[in-house]
Amino acid sequence: MKTLRFRAALLSLAMLAMLLLVWQMATLPVAKSAKVAMDEEYAVLMGKSVNSEQRKVSGFPTPSQFSTLAFKQLSDPFYDRGPNEKGIGIQLAYSLGRVAVGYLIALLVAIPLGFAIGMSPLLYRALDPFIQVLKPISPLAWMPIALYTIKDSSISAIFVIFICSVWPMLINTAFGVAAVRKDWLNVARTLEVSPLRKAFMVVLPAAAPTIITGMRISMGIAWLVIVAAEMLIGGTGIGYFVWNEWNNLSLSNVIFAVLMIGVMGMLLDLLFATLQKKVTYAE
Repeated sequence: MKTLRFRAALLSLAMLAMLLLVWQMATLPVAKSAKVAMDEEYAVLMGKSVNSEQRKVSGFPTPSQFSTLAFKQLSDPFYDRGPNEKGIGIQLAYSLGRVAVGYLIALLVAIPLGFAIGMSPLLYRALDPFIQVLKPISPLAWMPIALYTIKDSSISAIFVIFICSVWPMLINTAFGVAAVRKDWLNVARTLEVSPLRKAFMVVLPAAAPTIITGMRISMGIAWLVIVAAEMLIGGTGIGYFVWNEWNNLSLSNVIFAVLMIGVMGMLLDLLFATLQKKVTYAE
C-alpha cells in the first residue's frame, strides 16, 4: 500500500511538472498582436494607465507571474478597500457563510423527512411524484422567483443553496433507511424497542454511510452552485470576485480565484470523506 501511494505521488508530481512546462511554453513572449494593442487602447480610453508591468500580465500569465500574484493575494487575504476591492479570504468567507446557512437548513429538512419517507412506503409513494418533478430543476432557475419573493439577493442565494442541497440528502436518507436489514428491525421489534429508540439505535447507525454520501454530494453541488449564484447577485463572494476581476480584465486573478474554488471544494469533500470513513463499518 505504501509503495502504491509513493508511486501515485510521483506520478502526480510528474503530471504537475508536465502541466507547468506546457503552461510555460504556451505563455512565452511573442510579438504584440493587434488584440493586445486594442486591449491596451481600450484601457487607456477607460482612464486606466497601462505601464510595462501591466502589459506583461494583461493576458494569460506565465507560471512565475501567477506565482507572484498568488503570493501577493495570500499574504494579505483579508484586506478591505471598498465594495469592489476585498481580499480572497473575505470573499471565500462570504461564500462559505451562505453555503453553510443554506446547507444547514437543507440538512434540518432533508434528514427527518428522508427518515419518514424511508420508514413509510405510503409516504414514499405519495411524495415521489413531487420529488421527481422538482429534483431535475436547475437551482439557478429558482433565482428569479427567489429575488422577486424574498427581495434580498443574499437570502436568495441561500435559498438556492437550500434547493440544490436538499434533494441528494433527502433521496439518500430515504434509500438508506429503507435498505436497513429487516432482521435488525425484527430484533428491535421483538425486544419491544420504542420507535424513537429504534430510529436512533438501529436505523441511524445502519443508514449513516448512505446519509453521509448524500450530504457529501449535496455539499459538492452547493459549492458548485454558489459560484454561479454570486455571479448573478453580485456584491460579495468568490463568484462575484471572479466576475469582477473578469470585468477588470485581470485574467490572472480569475485563474487564481478558480484555483481557490477548486482547493476549497477539495477540502470540503475531504472533510465529508473523513466523516464517511468514521461511520462506515465492515460486516
